[in-house]
This record gives sequence, structure tokens and C-alpha cells, in this order.
Amino acid sequence: MVSILDIKSLSYRYDNKTVLDQITLGIRGGEMIGILGPNGCGKTTLLKNLNKNLSPHGGCVLISGTDIDTISKKEIARSIAAVPQSNEIRFAFTVREIVSMGRMPFQESLMGETREDSEIIDLAMEQTGLTEFAERYINTLSGGERQRAIIARAITQTPKIILMDEPTLHLDINMQFEVLDLIQKLSREKDLTVVIVSHDLPMVTRYCDRIVLIHDHKVFAMGAPEDVLTKENIRTVFNVDAELEKDPRTGKSTVRLFGSCKE
Repeated sequence: MVSILDIKSLSYRYDNKTVLDQITLGIRGGEMIGILGPNGCGKTTLLKNLNKNLSPHGGCVLISGTDIDTISKKEIARSIAAVPQSNEIRFAFTVREIVSMGRMPFQESLMGETREDSEIIDLAMEQTGLTEFAERYINTLSGGERQRAIIARAITQTPKIILMDEPTLHLDINMQFEVLDLIQKLSREKDLTVVIVSHDLPMVTRYCDRIVLIHDHKVFAMGAPEDVLTKENIRTVFNVDAELEKDPRTGKSTVRLFGSCKE
């Protein structure tokens, strides 16, 4: 299958400190891929390089074969949506106003919403359980409710690719499953490519087709969850004892964590 996103020898530095070191990765259309690694390994920096929020110091990122550096921000926003780690919003927008911002890359200046825009916005709010909050101010909502609004905004962009940085961080357990079930459904039905950065090994293992382990700012391992999340790899990268198991109810792999490694 042809890659929709190609990361070629990508390197990035902060204050001359290497954060990403020669990352090479092809991401296929319609797959859900999880990026895992300890704090400070460069996961969030990698996501920011994928939608031109940061520019690499070496290597490049290609969208469908085109260097992202040659594409305008507006064009990128028509293909790539992002769910950032922080959902703090300082201004008193309503929930619907926040969600409707996902349509801005498709609108002409001063033209406002089209009927198609309104239908897409309403559907995204319904899918994320936000319809009843439409006229509530975003800064009056809980962290989990705000996170659902950010995810709805990303869905409203009707992207080909969605980048999610700790997307379930502020959600309760039930909503974690509902949101990721929805994202997985969109991935399967609409060929949506999903890149998830997370510390939640069991959740990523449950939903992602492939996993990339980042260690010492490089790709340490990449492949299907059962091939990547071995006891030895988890011990090396996270310094914890764990095992990959099959969930007898779903047949899917899951990670069982036992705790920090004992020397």
C-alpha cells in the first residue's frame, strides 16, 4: 500500500540538543499508527513536524509525495487535522463556534458557513456527544468535554490525516472508548489515517494497526503490536515489566503492566 505520509531522515534540535535523530517512517492511507516512547523522546515534536508547525533541521516530510515545505498552511489544513495535548482555550467561544473552526480552511473570506459546513459541524457534534452543549461557553466545560470539542473540530475538517497527541488524556474511561471507537470507525469507513501519540500502552495496542517505539530519539522498533511490544522492548524503552496478552472477548492484543523493573 502506498504511503500517504513519508518521513525521510527527519532530524530536529532544540537549542542544539537533538530531539529527533534521522527518523524514517512511511504511514499508509487508512491505518491507525501509534507513536510510543518515554517523556522527552520527541513524540510531540515529531507530530508538530508532520503538519508544518515545526520545520525539520534535516530530512523532510512528504504528503502524497509532495514536500510539506512547499505546501501552504491552508492547503495542509485541508488534509491534516490535529488534536493537541493541551485543550486550554482562553477566549469565551461557544462549543459550536470552536467546532465550526474546523471548516475555516474551506471557506472564502467573509462568506460564512455554507449548508454543507453546517451539516458537517452538526454531525461532528452529534458523533462526539456535544449537541446539548452547542451554546455553552467552552471555558465552562470540564476538561473531558473540552477535549471532545477539540476532537469534533478536527473531525469537522474532514481530513485525510488526523494527528492526535494524548487524545484521551482528559477523558473518563467510558469516553476514551467512545472517542477511539469513533476514530477507528472513521478510519475504516473513510480511509482516515490516524497518528496517535500516547503513554497509554493498552489503549494504543487495542486500536492501532502498527506501533512505532521511539527510544533515544530514534526509531527503536516498528510493526504490528505483537511484534513490537515484546517484554524485552517494553523493558528497554519504558523500564517496566509487562506482557502482551490476547483479550479473550475481542481477540485483540492488550498490554498487561506489572510495574517498574527491579534491578
